[in-house]
Amino acid sequence: MDKSRIPLEKWFWAVYLVSAEKRGHSALALRRELGICYKPAWYLFQRIRTAMMERDWEYMLSSMVEIDDAYFGAADTCGKRGRGTDKSKTHVSLPLNEWGKPRYIKMEFVDDLKSDTKVAFVEINIRAGSTISSDAYSSYKQLKKEGFDHEPKAFNPKTDKEHLKWLHTIVSNAKAMINGTFHVLD
Repeated sequence: MDKSRIPLEKWFWAVYLVSAEKRGHSALALRRELGICYKPAWYLFQRIRTAMMERDWEYMLSSMVEIDDAYFGAADTCGKRGRGTDKSKTHVSLPLNEWGKPRYIKMEFVDDLKSDTKVAFVEINIRAGSTISSDAYSSYKQLKKEGFDHEPKAFNPKTDKEHLKWLHTIVSNAKAMINGTFHVLD
């Protein structure tokens, strides 16, 4: 099947399948489900991802926004966890609606987790006047100095189940999606 002649029905099914799968979807799975060759399935998959990414740039987060960092991928060396790891570092932010439920999410891979990097991420992705909720990591202190309404709170995962709850849930789902999409078939 020529990539430029994929029937509209297959496009709709592909959009549904890619967006509805919580644990991630691969072009190989799309190929099987749509009954098409791998190259057209990969083409569909890449176009859907590109459209989703471009749409994401239009959103500015506002109101109450949770912000934290996350780590993706495998570590190059053994040992350190959390902020000391050499995994890919990511800024994650998530606005909550008036009922405390998540609306959108923004994630961005970064080289470091320093104050300047966090402030740049916030300035690009979060509307001025929003309230930012985070843990009490020292890199977030700069947000208050830059004029953001910042509410830091020390976070203990064993005792505090509500602070940044939705953000941590969505990061966990993102990691599951990546593992579901990028895995080796035996």
